[in-house]
Amino acid sequence: MKKSASRRTTTRHPKDSTRRSVSSASRRTTPHTKYLFVVGGVMSGVGKGVTASSIACVLKARGLTVTALKIDPYINVDAGTMNPTEHGEVFVLQDGLETDQDMGNYERFLGQSLPAKNYMTTGSVYLSVIKKERNLEYGGKNVEVVPDIPLEVIRRIKTAATDARADVALIEVGGTVGEYQNILFLEAIRLMKQEAPADVATVMVSYLPVPGSIGEMKTKPTQTAVRTLNSAGVFADLIIARGPVPVDDKRKAKIATFCNVRQEHVISAPDVASIYEIPLNFEKDNLSARLCDLLGIRPGPSDLAHWKRFVARAKADRSEVTIAVVGKYFTTGDFILSDVYLSVIEALKYSAYQLNLKPKIVYRSSADFTDGKRLRELDQYDGILVPGGFGATGIPGKLKVIEYARSKGIPYFGICYGMQLAVLEYAQNVLGLKNASTEEIDPTAKDLIVHVMDDQRQKLATGDLGGSMRLGEYPAVLQAGSIARAAYKMGEIVERHRHRYEINNTYVDLLTKQGLVFSGTSPDGNLMEIMELPKAVHPFFVGTQFHPEFLARPLAPHPLFTAFVRAAYESK
Repeated sequence: MKKSASRRTTTRHPKDSTRRSVSSASRRTTPHTKYLFVVGGVMSGVGKGVTASSIACVLKARGLTVTALKIDPYINVDAGTMNPTEHGEVFVLQDGLETDQDMGNYERFLGQSLPAKNYMTTGSVYLSVIKKERNLEYGGKNVEVVPDIPLEVIRRIKTAATDARADVALIEVGGTVGEYQNILFLEAIRLMKQEAPADVATVMVSYLPVPGSIGEMKTKPTQTAVRTLNSAGVFADLIIARGPVPVDDKRKAKIATFCNVRQEHVISAPDVASIYEIPLNFEKDNLSARLCDLLGIRPGPSDLAHWKRFVARAKADRSEVTIAVVGKYFTTGDFILSDVYLSVIEALKYSAYQLNLKPKIVYRSSADFTDGKRLRELDQYDGILVPGGFGATGIPGKLKVIEYARSKGIPYFGICYGMQLAVLEYAQNVLGLKNASTEEIDPTAKDLIVHVMDDQRQKLATGDLGGSMRLGEYPAVLQAGSIARAAYKMGEIVERHRHRYEINNTYVDLLTKQGLVFSGTSPDGNLMEIMELPKAVHPFFVGTQFHPEFLARPLAPHPLFTAFVRAAYESK
């Protein structure tokens, strides 16, 4: 089945501006694109991606056309083959590329979809250069790491910016300065700055610790990070000072003195209760105006009114709705890694805020329910969500959770694997096919309710696994009178996918005769995209083969998540 190119974004909010409007073009004051690089210092994991997203948000609020890119320093060609407990969520773009979760943050903060060309890894860059060399595109020249790898990075950045007709292209470099794998990307910044000094600026996001034994915020790690950046020929124009508390004027002055930036270009970024407060905090320090000044841009006035209303709803004291997300990727050693399901969790929040509810999201490992002894613990939750995943680990517990939610009338939402397992549970316990299974777990099972897609079978047999799943946007047709149709308020949708397995059509008639409804299918009717039970049977028992979380936005919550959260609250 081919992707639909003619019918786009039927699930998107009008504010999802993937194209540049005429009014935006007429406001453009810069003769060409400006480039803003965001790099990290001291340590990773302090919110560089969210910081970059917030910068993009405040610049867009100034009436500028902004596009955002992510450079990941991995040899992996894309993020699809990475272990989620090590790397976090794999975010899928509209054209099917599997990327780092920061691309999801960019889309959510910008309220627009981004193309595959906006993401690159070390592996993808090297692969491009090697392919070009093999095709004699270098004309027989000696191809070298420097300058050819940085030049390929620059080519990709400029192509993405040109195609987006961007006033500002914001580029986040993953990791931290000083790491060996980042040197080539810093070299790309240096070369671009050398070529057009007025068009390129660099922001460093650096952490200022407050050691408990000292009780004083320390600037020395940031000084060291900035000097490491300088050693690569790149100089920070502005520093985002992350820390557990706001940075005082004395530390700002010290950073300015030793890091060669103006004091007003040291922006305090303390920990906040919600990441969505960050753009508003940045504007308290006039960050967008300072960045525009650095880049020589004359922007319009800042308009964050919609964002402010969203943040106000998020912070309001409202009635609570409790959702249990039952997955298998939460634990990493002694710690919880909720980033594995980042888009799902944020989508739940957006819908709860829209309904004037306060979301309480609880992470539960499916391993807790393998023996069925703790299932009654699920009674404390208003709704249960089983997200996507792969493999056999944790599946017995998920099946028991799904059965409990179905039989006890607890609102249930299954995504991708969560839908497939819901159909499998129904076949086992309602149809009586006790040995039914999915081909992903037991290829020899007599009743394979879920099996490999036809076009995926050969790929699995030959080991063609990287970037080869059914990925990206595909259309689906919704059945009249269904929960899904009522939620979307339209008959055809476009959603993003990431899977190799599908519901076996051999069993569809048998399942539907026993009460299960396949309310969404591919336009040709061959792929089951949404399953549900009628409201007369269950308050909300819905599963999707696609990943609706990838299209949820702060200012435009996803309709299926909203329907689920509403049902969970109403059935408390």
